[in-house]
Amino acid sequence: MPMLWRTRFEWLQKLGLVSLVGMVLLIAAALASDRVQGILLLIGILTTLPGFFYLFICTIWHWKSRYRGSHSDLWGALLLIEASGWFKLVYLFRHIIPDARQVGRYGADNATPRPSMDDSRPRQS
Repeated sequence: MPMLWRTRFEWLQKLGLVSLVGMVLLIAAALASDRVQGILLLIGILTTLPGFFYLFICTIWHWKSRYRGSHSDLWGALLLIEASGWFKLVYLFRHIIPDARQVGRYGADNATPRPSMDDSRPRQS
């Protein structure tokens, strides 16, 4: 797996944890008094959004460069057209997480990924 994708998976994991904290703050804001509610709401939104945006961007990057499957055109259309994000979450669990773990169709024993611009970069030791 290219170092670029390892770095992207690490960032996705870190931002996912921050987003989880943000969601807990949003739940706390719903239960808090009026004084604290606005502060918790603002902090919750600011900590949740970066993870969601990075997930959406990573989904498109992954589909473009590392997708292994027989429905590339279908996934491309769904990821680009569908706006709510549900298909991006499905893609996360069907493709990005298995690729990060190097299991299933993204395992080391399967065929090499299709060439991409990411793979042409010189590797650092």
